[in-house]
Amino acid sequence: MVVLPVVKLATLALKTACKPIANRLKKEAGYHPKFRNFIIAIAQANHRLTTRVQRRIYGRDTGVAIRPLNEERAVQAAADLLGELFVFSVAGAAIIFEVQRSSRSEARKEELRKQELQSISMRNEELAREIQLLALKIEELEQHARGRGLLGTLNIRHTEASVDRKSN
Repeated sequence: MVVLPVVKLATLALKTACKPIANRLKKEAGYHPKFRNFIIAIAQANHRLTTRVQRRIYGRDTGVAIRPLNEERAVQAAADLLGELFVFSVAGAAIIFEVQRSSRSEARKEELRKQELQSISMRNEELAREIQLLALKIEELEQHARGRGLLGTLNIRHTEASVDRKSN
């Protein structure tokens, strides 16, 4: 199938195109004041969370105050986080698309298998009916042969042919 390589190639191209877009988002994030304040708040929250987690992992005192990042480092950290989030979300969307496409393909295959099995089953039923019909005909012929006897069965055509000759 040609579709599968094209889809995979398109997915790869999309992932590759995401990196420059993410870098552009990082660059633009520092220029708009409201957005800048928003991402600084996100970066500070992320910094506090990661610092607490690291302190707990390493067994250090968690009661000590955590110093906030300076504004430029916060913007850079938030921009990095935003860029990575964008790349991961595009990759996740591509994975979801691929899984759904694959499941639709499997559903179509399963439907074809069901139709094939149904066709085979119907053919099997037709053959079973035909076998029953043939068995009835054989039984009827056997009864007819028993009624006439062995010589009568062998001379059926001969007798009919001689009657036809006498009438002419």
